[in-house]
This record gives sequence, structure tokens and C-alpha cells, in this order.
Amino acid sequence: QVDLVESGGGSVEAGGSLRLSCQASRRTLCMAWFRQAPGKGREGVASVYSGSIVSRGAKSVDGRFTATHDQGRNALYLELSSLTSEDTGMYYCAAKDSHPCSVERSTIGEYKFWGQGTQVTVSS
Repeated sequence: QVDLVESGGGSVEAGGSLRLSCQASRRTLCMAWFRQAPGKGREGVASVYSGSIVSRGAKSVDGRFTATHDQGRNALYLELSSLTSEDTGMYYCAAKDSHPCSVERSTIGEYKFWGQGTQVTVSS
């Protein structure tokens, strides 16, 4: 069992930044960030394996979102910058102990452990 606790969400104006954190109760093979906008399905943002980003999801966040992993702390972070209203949604941390460490839509069901999510709201 792995407990995941996200934090750092909030309300910001367009163009602003946030830093999301995810604390895991133990080390896992793979950790990832997903997000879900209102009325839409869950989409992957980035996944990390052994401290390195191995998969990026939504093209719309390229160059604006940066995932980092602190293996010693079992923590995953997501730096969000140049936020737009389309980034509004619930951001989830997920983890698993199996390959592949991907955020492709087809792999979402393979993540066994999920956090409760942290809300990001961007006003234009």
C-alpha cells in the first residue's frame, strides 16, 4: 500500500505559477502526475522513474510544466508556470511498482495508487 498526499494547489491568475507536491509513504518504482479538467477525462502530465522523467503527456504543457523527483524524500513535484484557464482542473499524483512508467492514456488503469488530488484554478 502507498499513501499519496498532494498539496500546493490553489487559485491564480493567468500567467501565474504554482508548485505542486506529492508525498508518498514509501518508495515506488514509478510516480506520475495526471490532471483532469472539468467535464473531461484524466490526462497524463509526466512520469518519473528513479529520479528521471521518462514520459510526458499533454503537449499543451511542454515548456511550462516541470516534474522533479526527490527519491530520498519519496516526493514528486510539479512546477506549473505561464498558467492559462485551460490548466484549471484537479491534479493527481499516482504511483505504481510496475513497468511501463508511462502516462499514456492506456496506462492510467495500471496505476494502483492515487492521491486525493489538489485543485488548480486559473482565472483569466
